[in-house]
Amino acid sequence: MPGPGPHLMYTMTSGLALTTLTSGRFSPHHTLIYTVNAFFGPDIGSFSEWLGSILGSSFQLLGSSIADYIHDPFYYILILGLPLCVLYTWVSKILLQRKLLDSASGVPLSRRQCFLLVSAGSFSHFFLDHLFEENGQSTVYTWILSTGWWKNRAPVNPDAVFVVGFLCTCLIGGFIYLNRVRPTKSTRIQSYKSLKLVLIIASLYCVWCGSQIYMVNPRRPAVGEEADLGVLVFLATYFFLPHWFCIMSMNPKDHNLEQLPV
Repeated sequence: MPGPGPHLMYTMTSGLALTTLTSGRFSPHHTLIYTVNAFFGPDIGSFSEWLGSILGSSFQLLGSSIADYIHDPFYYILILGLPLCVLYTWVSKILLQRKLLDSASGVPLSRRQCFLLVSAGSFSHFFLDHLFEENGQSTVYTWILSTGWWKNRAPVNPDAVFVVGFLCTCLIGGFIYLNRVRPTKSTRIQSYKSLKLVLIIASLYCVWCGSQIYMVNPRRPAVGEEADLGVLVFLATYFFLPHWFCIMSMNPKDHNLEQLPV
């Protein structure tokens, strides 16, 4: 599976990109906590297992049990999310008071922000793990591939061509319509409506793929040989969701009028 380097570089560059795009609203404090959780967070269970092997058999058993629960994108958040968000809020405050790490807002991160960053780090960690561990035979990666068609050359079904073509046409056409030239416009509203369009089309796309894979007997290829259902679910869960958590954790625009509570 990926080691420290890929986890750190992937999340830190993502954090730096958000910092640049948001003019510092996603601060170095955000990036640090997001990066630490993406690397060391879920792997703390593996560290406990290694430490237990040094201390003795009983500790090794305990460490192994911890590793099984912690090295999971959801259990990590459920078990350690609350204590870690309290810890990181305190760390952010210390770093700011001692002027060790800059922040445009001048206030430390709140517990809510830290919890969102812990969650984002956990999912980003498994974005790499699921793709590059166990020699490509991880449970999630195997499921993604299982949503494709590998038996033989996939037949071209007219209804699949129509449905997929219709949905893709609606996506492109709807995007052009929502972002057409207007006398008065709001980029924020246009982006919000465009995002809603993408979510609606993606949901319908997944419903179509799922119906062809799991509801039709015998199973039919939803989109030729492509594993679109698995890819969309994976990207939504392990790529877009953590970045959405990062966006939700950003500092408000006007720090003088609205300071976040510690």
